[in-house]
Amino acid sequence: MSTSLRIDRWLWFARFFKSRSLAAKTCVDRKVRVNGSVVAKSNHQVRTGDVLTFPQGREIRIVRVVELGTRRRPAAEARALFEDLTERTDDKGAASNYDSGQARRDDGAGRPTKADRREIMRFLGKE
Repeated sequence: MSTSLRIDRWLWFARFFKSRSLAAKTCVDRKVRVNGSVVAKSNHQVRTGDVLTFPQGREIRIVRVVELGTRRRPAAEARALFEDLTERTDDKGAASNYDSGQARRDDGAGRPTKADRREIMRFLGKE
């Protein structure tokens, strides 16, 4: 068994990305760090003990490589490849504090009427 593995393959093996090409794109976009250093290529070699930092959705993931793996396995087995060092916050609070910039409407309220739109525009200051 080898002592290192391409970072895009490892991220895909560990099921952080749905496809290897998405993992490679994240590396090429310089969004992945290995032991604090930015990775610019998807062929960067990762070893056991390395600490990876990368975005996943709205959160930043920090993981330590425990095993390299030989192929993509089920999610339960893939969790054995890494140790999650990400500081978890209250997910409910994080979601409620997230502002998408969109106005919220109740489910089933339907499309706003002309009067509703005028009221919204006045509220936003876009008369």
